[in-house]
Amino acid sequence: MRKVILGLAVSLDGFIEGPQGEYDWCFTDQDYGLTDFSKRIDALVMGRKTYEVAKAYEGPKPWSDARTYVFSRTMEPTQDVTLLRGDLVKSMRELKSKPGKDLWLFGGAELTTQFINHNLIDEYWLSVHPILLGAGKPLFHDIATRKKLKLLESKVYDTGLVSLRYAPDL
Repeated sequence: MRKVILGLAVSLDGFIEGPQGEYDWCFTDQDYGLTDFSKRIDALVMGRKTYEVAKAYEGPKPWSDARTYVFSRTMEPTQDVTLLRGDLVKSMRELKSKPGKDLWLFGGAELTTQFINHNLIDEYWLSVHPILLGAGKPLFHDIATRKKLKLLESKVYDTGLVSLRYAPDL
């Protein structure tokens, strides 16, 4: 069965966006494991707002060959994405049971909260950036119950970025 991997950049104080929705603080000076990670996945899962930000991104996209699934109640169908509507848990169980590589939960914060609260995340891959934003959109909020995690891997880069991989400790 395919895994759902939450893979995000986060500031040291826990934000995934700055106060104006900016992500210009994310390091792009080297690969930080993204190329190897992109070999593990063949699909991205995200919310509509995150999709709009990702679509506008002009940098290199190592995930460009991956299929994109977007959860949205308002987005109109396009050829670029497969829209997912309705029951989140049922949709993800069906998607996880299909043949293929792992699924990258790319964001956003509200969708991530739903995935956490429904125990749909199999791995957390966080790239912790050595910056304090002071305000913005927090990665974790409204988590319904405590979630224990076990560390799978950690890697420290010369820039101070720390890559952390965790799995639920059930």
